Amino acid sequence: MAQQGVLLDQDLFCCSVCLDLLKEPVTTACGHNYCRICIEGCWDQDVLKGVYSCPQCRETFTPRPNLRKNNMLAEMVEKLKKTGLQAAPPPAMCYAGPGDVTCDFCTGTRKQKALMSCLACLASYCETHLQPHYEYPAFKKHKLVKATAQLQEKICSHHDKLLEVFCRTDQQCICMLCTMDEHKGHDTVSAAAERTEKQRQLGMSQQKVQQRFQEREKELKELQQAVESFKLVVWVSGYEWGADRQSLMDIYRALIRTTIDYGCIVYGKRQRLVFRSWTESSI
Repeated sequence: MAQQGVLLDQDLFCCSVCLDLLKEPVTTACGHNYCRICIEGCWDQDVLKGVYSCPQCRETFTPRPNLRKNNMLAEMVEKLKKTGLQAAPPPAMCYAGPGDVTCDFCTGTRKQKALMSCLACLASYCETHLQPHYEYPAFKKHKLVKATAQLQEKICSHHDKLLEVFCRTDQQCICMLCTMDEHKGHDTVSAAAERTEKQRQLGMSQQKVQQRFQEREKELKELQQAVESFKLVVWVSGYEWGADRQSLMDIYRALIRTTIDYGCIVYGKRQRLVFRSWTESSI
């Protein structure tokens, strides 16, 4: 027997559900080991479906298998406990904190932080429980997204399928089954295509707004220059006519207010305040 303190391979002696040393280990037909309470708990959630699967490789079983204790593995785990050996902890253990999405497969009071959510399994996984999605062919077609607490919002409430189609007729996201049901014959595209189109339209709208803003700025500068030129003309002409200062000021104010009213019409409420402040300071 190895010396105390040696770390053992967790794949052999750790349950992939609770991430702890196996307790009353049982082995599924596909060859994976679990604590009895862990695998039974997973399968209790599949009672309504009537199809039971291995949490690691997703091999399915019907009817529900009657699991027997793996006596040889149980004896090895007991010997490990007596000699004080421990199973190696999973890499990068990261427990979920406030606001984090928790792993749906971790058990116990403290769950690990989920890294990804699966739109096919409708579950979120920590780094350890996510590995089967990368290692087993049964998961290759599953769509993984960044862990999200709003997983159900991406699923059709009528058919429990991914909302991957956008109905332009009704302006809402639907699933593939919806296109053959209540949305049959509607104008539909993929959700990804609609997202791309919306982003394109948004970009065009932003460009138009920016262009309009630049045009308004140009007009405002031209108007400001016209006011300055007009101010100079008033004072020069008034001087030549021999008008007194007060008369010139009255004429200038009247024409400036006319200019302000014009600016109000052209530039709208927000630009109006800026323009009024500038022109009145010129009086």
